[in-house]
Amino acid sequence: MKYPFNKPFLCGVELKYIAESVLSGKISGDGIFTKKCQDFLKRKFQLNNSLLTTSCTDALEIAALALNIKAGDEVIMPSYTFVSTANAFVLRGAIPIFIDSESSTPNIDVSRIEERITARTKAIVVVHYAGIACDMMGLNALSIKYGVPLIEDAAQAIGAKYKDTYLGSFGALSTFSFHETKNINCGEGGAIVINDLELYASVEKIREKGTNRSLFLRGEVDKYTWVSLGSSFLPSDLLAAYLYGQFENYEIIQSNRLMLWSKYNNIFSEFQSKYGYTVPFIPEYATGNAHIFYLIVNNMDYRTRIIDRLKANSILTVSHYVPLHSSPVGRQFSDVNDPSISYKNCDRYADCLIRMPLYHELTTADIEMICERTLHIMSQIT
Repeated sequence: MKYPFNKPFLCGVELKYIAESVLSGKISGDGIFTKKCQDFLKRKFQLNNSLLTTSCTDALEIAALALNIKAGDEVIMPSYTFVSTANAFVLRGAIPIFIDSESSTPNIDVSRIEERITARTKAIVVVHYAGIACDMMGLNALSIKYGVPLIEDAAQAIGAKYKDTYLGSFGALSTFSFHETKNINCGEGGAIVINDLELYASVEKIREKGTNRSLFLRGEVDKYTWVSLGSSFLPSDLLAAYLYGQFENYEIIQSNRLMLWSKYNNIFSEFQSKYGYTVPFIPEYATGNAHIFYLIVNNMDYRTRIIDRLKANSILTVSHYVPLHSSPVGRQFSDVNDPSISYKNCDRYADCLIRMPLYHELTTADIEMICERTLHIMSQIT
């Protein structure tokens, strides 16, 4: 495949830092490079209380434990998201309350949340799809009004902003992914950000297998023991060393992605009315991070034909989520059969969204060729 959908980018210093980690004699969790990464998140993005995790999935599971989510609790979340958003809470026995997307973006429709809040609602989880911010003002207002903590699943949103504030700064807890498909990656990895400092001690213990080992290492107790539920959520310092190499090159990675994203947007915007698709909508309050460039076409059959023809031309484009409300497990755990609840927008994204290749090795000439080929195919099958 000449143009795969994604290629993880190697900056060049990752292997050097992995070797340094090995030679340090400390390659398990919370080593030298783990601390460097956490310091970077604080310095660059004002994420002041962050802890690296083995994945964003694990960070969400920590959040569910820290908020003491129990059987029968309800957790509001978008339907158009990855399964980890729901799994973390369903594993604690919670009932996922799925909300439709906005008509203009795949993000959660904030106007549909309040009608679903009940006395059993214990959290609101939001996902910043493609690194484009949700309506954080509306979400914060609901969180305060009902006393329900907000969790940001910012897996795709490193470096993106709501107005002048970095995403990950708003939720009581926020989570990030450093999976190989993300802008900044270490193969598999994540982080949890604790903005509600009353939760910090709990998160720290949960992340350390439910022990107070962190207190022991700081000399605050003379031995450590099992004090809460938890699991092994610390990444090896080898992964953190790789990640730090990526962080050091953050500006280079991001400037290139933004250039490529803008190239896609400039070309495809010109032909929207001719071919009947739409390009991503960026609300005025959002500053994106060029994580995904996507097109919304008219229907699933049309999308399938475009994807198949592009693949035959060695260009791999892909759809995205099957909405959780329509998934086999989603139907088991929620009230998705209620005929009064609509999911028409996220169903449309599920049927009509095409993600274009976007990775560091692409050039503007590559983007021009991919756009030209896509538009040519559209001209033949409309």
